[in-house]
Amino acid sequence: MTLKKKVIRTENEWKQILSPEEFYILREKGTEPPFTGKYYHHHENGIYVCAGCGNELFSSVAKYDSGSGWPSFFEPISYDNIETEVDYSYGMKRIEVKCASCGSHLGHVFNDGPMPTGMRYCINSISLRFKKID
Repeated sequence: MTLKKKVIRTENEWKQILSPEEFYILREKGTEPPFTGKYYHHHENGIYVCAGCGNELFSSVAKYDSGSGWPSFFEPISYDNIETEVDYSYGMKRIEVKCASCGSHLGHVFNDGPMPTGMRYCINSISLRFKKID
């Protein structure tokens, strides 16, 4: 479950392959309304991949109900598959989570999650695609 190679696209190329809503969240760092995403109450076994490039991000094994309104995970499949950076938007200091392959915005990570990591990766459903594993 290693990182895919870097994906580099122009803004116009992203607009051609993403819906306007996907473009807003993945490329312009938007956020979907809480409790509305298709993966918030999703409980199938599988892998959540980046909607922009297919990079494997999170396993259903690490998914839990945080009550936050967004799909939440206590760890990524591999820390090499994500990147984090400080985000000062909206007058807050948060840690943004991005796909390490294509740089798409996924959500934010907080240190109020369950053990074993204590982390809550709060991720937009629109940033994800699901690959079912039987």
